[in-house]
Amino acid sequence: MNANSGDATVTIRGYQPPDLEACRGLWAELTEWHRSIYQSPSLGGPDPGRHFDRHLERVGPRHLWVAEVGGQVVGLAGLIVEEEEAELEPLIVSPANRGRGIGRRLVQAVFEAARAKGMGQISVRPVARNDRAIRYFHSLGFDVLGRVEMFTDLAPPERQIWKPGEQLAGRGFRV
Repeated sequence: MNANSGDATVTIRGYQPPDLEACRGLWAELTEWHRSIYQSPSLGGPDPGRHFDRHLERVGPRHLWVAEVGGQVVGLAGLIVEEEEAELEPLIVSPANRGRGIGRRLVQAVFEAARAKGMGQISVRPVARNDRAIRYFHSLGFDVLGRVEMFTDLAPPERQIWKPGEQLAGRGFRV
């Protein structure tokens, strides 16, 4: 699946073993973003890119797609299928390549695969503090709330990283 985006051709294709290091790097970039929005430098552990290995093992290479520009992997998307449920996880585009439609094309590849498997819907679970991702996913058609995941933080208040900010069902929540 090729298309011109700006001055370079973007190719969306299935994950291949030589993509491992690039995908680990993209996973680490996503973790860095989460670290910054939560102001928690230890989030994801000392080698967050290795979490990609566990994800790869869990979903298998046939459920991962990469975006390539000029021979370099610049984006990653995955499909988690468990019984009759499908989830888009992850979606990562390197910062230098955002705003070029690459994420949208990766999501379309995931949608096509989910439809081919007979899935009637697909979910996505951005972290609550990631306003940018929530707006982006909404623009792609994720506009149905199916469930809400809530937590209570048992750590002492001085170690909690949450900030007030969201309203749902007439209640205030920290994110």
